Amino acid sequence: MAGRARTRRPLSNYTVTDQDVEDVREMAAIFSRRDQKRGGRAGRTALVAYLRSEVAELLSGRFPTEEIRRGMTSAAAELAYLSGWTAFDGGEHPLAQRWLTIATQLAEEAGDAPLAGHVLRAMAHQAVDLGKPQQAVRLAEASLASRLYTQACWRERSLLGVVHARGLAAAGEKKAAIAALLRAEGGLGRANASEVEPHRVFFFGEASLAHETAAALRDLGDLPGAEKQFRHSDRTRRGQFARTHAVTLGYLGAVQVQQGQLEAACNTWGQALDAMTGLQSGRAKETVVQMRRSLSPFRGRGGSPAASGWAASTVDYDTSTETPSAPMIM
Repeated sequence: MAGRARTRRPLSNYTVTDQDVEDVREMAAIFSRRDQKRGGRAGRTALVAYLRSEVAELLSGRFPTEEIRRGMTSAAAELAYLSGWTAFDGGEHPLAQRWLTIATQLAEEAGDAPLAGHVLRAMAHQAVDLGKPQQAVRLAEASLASRLYTQACWRERSLLGVVHARGLAAAGEKKAAIAALLRAEGGLGRANASEVEPHRVFFFGEASLAHETAAALRDLGDLPGAEKQFRHSDRTRRGQFARTHAVTLGYLGAVQVQQGQLEAACNTWGQALDAMTGLQSGRAKETVVQMRRSLSPFRGRGGSPAASGWAASTVDYDTSTETPSAPMIM
């Protein structure tokens, strides 16, 4: 694919510059931070419009050097990845798969192996959420193959590894999942400030690793271990990355319910609803759906924390912003 891209004829007379590449990368960073702060549906229209218009025109221009061609194609691949990831977060799964497929193709044209691995990791994550563990394992293993993994920085290797563990856990492969979790933990431990890291991994740190570890342990049936890791993620992430923090709290409450800790779960879910203020995320909305499902057997018990939790979880949910306006559950 990289060879074909090098010989492709330009469709316009515009000569792409280093500054153009830098501008596109800067826009990718802006959209990425907005996704982490507000959720995938916040700014998605602007992201896709920018990609389809300005970036598409730049890709059809003339490249004075191979380095500039690869840089622009890689920057476009990252925006296509973000378009797919935000669609995934918004619950638009077929659309997400199309954009992520485009992103892998562009990453290959750019010769950007770590970015291709990053996109495959996102596709594996989506497959886990869609209940397709075998597909998730295949995609995660592809993200770990050869230069996709070895050329990545340690932080990104840890991210690829923990999603591999998620897939293995969902597939019931306990021993392999635990080994993958340990490798991911070791990889993050080797990340340091002196290593050059792509902006796309800025969000992945101790809190994110704990969140994904907890989800894997939950799927393996280790509910106390999952609760411990979700709590650790909550403590270390507070004040950052609101979307994932709200999802963490939603998952923590569900694990507490599974262990019979109903009152604790209601308190946790109250915090989750509070954290969702301003979010535009389908995954955050799904935690409310799961909350209602878990609390539905208790809806008739007036005065109980569970009944209060049910009442708070059934507030109107603005489908245009997917932001709950409920008070904190007490």
